[in-house]
Amino acid sequence: MPGKAMAYKFLNTFIDDLFAFTVKMPWLHRLATLRDDVIFFVWLYQSWKYKVDYKRVNEFGQGGDSDEEKEEEEKPAVEGEKKQETVAEASGKDNSDNASTRKRK
Repeated sequence: MPGKAMAYKFLNTFIDDLFAFTVKMPWLHRLATLRDDVIFFVWLYQSWKYKVDYKRVNEFGQGGDSDEEKEEEEKPAVEGEKKQETVAEASGKDNSDNASTRKRK
């Protein structure tokens, strides 16, 4: 739930609690209005105690990528291209499509 919606719901619940304690009604109903507040404070405590781990992979296998892992994946591809270029230069052969080729008999 977005933070703004949660704040509005909390304010609405708080106003309902004030209303319940100012208007004459049974005590059990007044106490029942406090259970939403208890749940909200438990949620606040849990969100403070257990932070979100953004490095963790979800059940679909997505996420968990950090910047360090992405850099490691890109390095071998770049080094591999450099190796292919140096091999072509060392052999003196032109690997382009425009080069003329001779057929052997």
